[in-house]
Amino acid sequence: MTTFSTLYNYFSSNPGFFLFSVFLLSLIVGSFLNVVIYRLPIMLKREWKTDCMGFLSDDIEKDLSVDALLNKTEAIKKDHETFNLSIPRSRCPSCGHQITVLENIPVISWLFLRGKCSACHSSISIRYPFVELSTALLSVLVAHTFGVQWFTLAALILTWSLISLSMIDFDTQLLPDNITLPLMWTGVLISLLSLSNISLENSIIGLMAGYGSLWSIYHLFKLITGKEGMGFGDFKLLAVLGAWLGWQALPLILLLSALVGSIIGVLLILLLGRDKNIPIPFGPYLASAGFISLLWGEAIKQFYFNLVLN
Repeated sequence: MTTFSTLYNYFSSNPGFFLFSVFLLSLIVGSFLNVVIYRLPIMLKREWKTDCMGFLSDDIEKDLSVDALLNKTEAIKKDHETFNLSIPRSRCPSCGHQITVLENIPVISWLFLRGKCSACHSSISIRYPFVELSTALLSVLVAHTFGVQWFTLAALILTWSLISLSMIDFDTQLLPDNITLPLMWTGVLISLLSLSNISLENSIIGLMAGYGSLWSIYHLFKLITGKEGMGFGDFKLLAVLGAWLGWQALPLILLLSALVGSIIGVLLILLLGRDKNIPIPFGPYLASAGFISLLWGEAIKQFYFNLVLN
C-alpha cells in the first residue's frame, strides 16, 4: 500500500485528526501568505521600474547631469538587491531586528510577544495573526465541506490564493497576474482531470464568460462616464472563478459581490467618512463571493428556486 493510500485511509477514518492537520498546515500557509501579500507587490513594482528604466535609459541619460546620473545609478543598484519571497529574512520594519524562528510561529508568537517587537517593542500589526488564523479557519471549513478527496486540496489552494489576492488588492489595488493566470488554467486542469463536478466545457465557457462579462461592463461604463470602473485584474479574477466553478455560478458571484461591495462601500462612506471619489477595490468582494459560491453555491441557488416556486 502506498503512502498516499495509507494517509488517505487514516484521514478518512479519523476526520477530526484530518481537520486538525489541515488547521496546523494552514496556519503555516497563512504565515507564508503574509510574506506574499507584503513582498509580491514590491517585487512587481521593482520589476516594472527596471523595465521602464531600461527602456528609457538612453533618453534619460542624455538629460541627466553627472550627479543626477550617479544618484539614479545608486537607486537602481539598490533596487537590484536580492528581494524575493525568501530573501531577505523577515525583520522588524522599525529597528531591522531579524525575526527568529521562535518569533515566527503563527499566531502563538504574536500572542507571546504581546504584539510587539522583542528588540524595540514597537507594535506589530494584528493583521499578521488575523491572516494566519483566518487562513486556518477557512481551510478547515473547506476540508469539512469536501472531506478527504483530491478536490479538497485543490479547493484549499484556491482559498489560499483568494486570500492573497484580496489582501493585495485591498492594499495596492493590484491583482497580480503571477497568481491569477496560473490559477485560471489550474481551474481548467481540475475539470480536465475530472477532480470536480464541473465539466471541461463549462469550465472553459466560465473562463471566457467571466472575463468577457466584466470586460464589457468596463468598456460600457467608460463609454458612458469617461471613467474606469474597475481594473483588468478583476476581469481575470472572475475568469478564475468561472474556470473553477463553471459559467452557471457567475450570476450568483456577481450578485453577491455587488451586494457585499455596495453595503461595505456605503458603510465606509457613512461611518468612517471615506471620500466617495476614492476607488474601492472590487477584488476582495469577488473573492468573497467566489468562496461562498464554492462552498454553498448550489444550496443558495436551490433555496432561491424553492422560494420563487413556492
